[in-house]
Amino acid sequence: MEWSACKNGVLQSPIDLSSQGVKIVNKAGELKKTYKPCDAILRNRGHDISLKWHNCFAGLININGSEYSLQQVHWHSPSEHTINGARYALELHMVHHSTDPNFNHSVAVIGLLYKLGAPDAFLSKLITNVTSMADEMQEREVGVIDPNMIGIDGKQYYRYIGSLTVPPCTEDKNCFNRPSSGTPTSCP
Repeated sequence: MEWSACKNGVLQSPIDLSSQGVKIVNKAGELKKTYKPCDAILRNRGHDISLKWHNCFAGLININGSEYSLQQVHWHSPSEHTINGARYALELHMVHHSTDPNFNHSVAVIGLLYKLGAPDAFLSKLITNVTSMADEMQEREVGVIDPNMIGIDGKQYYRYIGSLTVPPCTEDKNCFNRPSSGTPTSCP
């Protein structure tokens, strides 16, 4: 079965991230981003809504000298990951692929956990399109979207080696998660 890792894997995401016993390491997994505004398509894939940049290069992140190009972002509501057992209203995954085909950790996913709060500029820019396609399998061009609008700034992250959270549940992925906030109207 090509999705056997979903059931039998040992590094499966999502997980409950615990603040107890967390090792704080300065500069471990430091994220350096060089994103660029680019044309994007919003797509309802049935199990989530994704935003994919097309016909251009939306940039990359550098993790301790390894480069990963941004492929797409998608949302899960409620969040898949929890922190100390608490689930968040929304979770955004930024999916990046390694630019080095020989690198072991070929995918890096940055997760952003949203609690209800102040408006989020990135979500606010997309909310009209997201809500109008929430119940239909469709896609639409949404023009130029700047990945820098996604609030992944900050230096505190949970980092672990995990898996994709949807089939084929491929393991050995770099996973980064951090909390953020958004208004109720900005959460699809």
